[in-house]
Amino acid sequence: MSEYIEQFMDEEGTITADTSVMTKPENAPEPITNKDLLKSWFRWWWANEVPHTYDRMLAPAFCFGMIPALKKLYKDKAMLAEAFQRHLMFFNTQAVWGGGTLTGVSISLEEARAKALHEGKLEEAVDVSMINNTKIGLMGPLAGIGDAIDSGTVQYIFIAIFLPFAKSGSGLGALLPFLCFALSTFIYGFFFTKMGYSLGRGAAKEIMTGAKMKSVINALGVLGLFMMGIMAAQYVDVSSALEFTINQKEFVIQDILDSILPGLLPLLTVLALYLFFDKKGLKITKGMIVLTVSLIILAAIGIL
Repeated sequence: MSEYIEQFMDEEGTITADTSVMTKPENAPEPITNKDLLKSWFRWWWANEVPHTYDRMLAPAFCFGMIPALKKLYKDKAMLAEAFQRHLMFFNTQAVWGGGTLTGVSISLEEARAKALHEGKLEEAVDVSMINNTKIGLMGPLAGIGDAIDSGTVQYIFIAIFLPFAKSGSGLGALLPFLCFALSTFIYGFFFTKMGYSLGRGAAKEIMTGAKMKSVINALGVLGLFMMGIMAAQYVDVSSALEFTINQKEFVIQDILDSILPGLLPLLTVLALYLFFDKKGLKITKGMIVLTVSLIILAAIGIL
């Protein structure tokens, strides 16, 4: 795929396709069917963890899943390469709830864009930034929901159901939970793909074009920030071990902080890391080293 895309890149590594070629009769996009949605969903479901890369995460698998639909929508090779390139941007979400829904939404938005370009309605075409920002804004919240329900609930239900088989020494106790979990997630993941396609198509008509586009992008950004805040509150665990006694009365600093604002120290830790990145740039390794050393020192002197 990389060789295919590279032939359309300029010296700066970007593709600027001529949208006017979409108006040619031979470049008319084909309609997307349930079979196309199933094919895209299956390709993503099967490959979502296979081409896992550090810089793009799951984007190669997502693009792999989008290929059948994109080939039906963009007949011009340069336009197709441009679509491949935008779906190879960083992408990371939960396989079923996030991947299924965003596969359907992305296909719907790409279809709306391709149809508008073919009809020569450039101003009404879904903007590329809208397609990218929709994925970025929703991949985090959907991943949080999917991880909690699939990994935290559904798989344990199947384990509990077939646990008696395992206790009796049957190999089905290990095999059936895996098979039932895979089958069930595939079924309702395809439902999410179809639902995302329907919702995305409606959104493209109602709010994804025109004056409301900016407000939608801002809303998705706020939603992403909310999700990051929730994740920080759940997974950043910092507490104070400092305590002292005055006039035979014991003071536990952590209890005092919790009475003022629960989670104050995790919040201060996240803010300190944010300020570091804001001042020094996004140097993740250096930031983690500074944070780790600081926490070790504070723990050694008994503050944390």
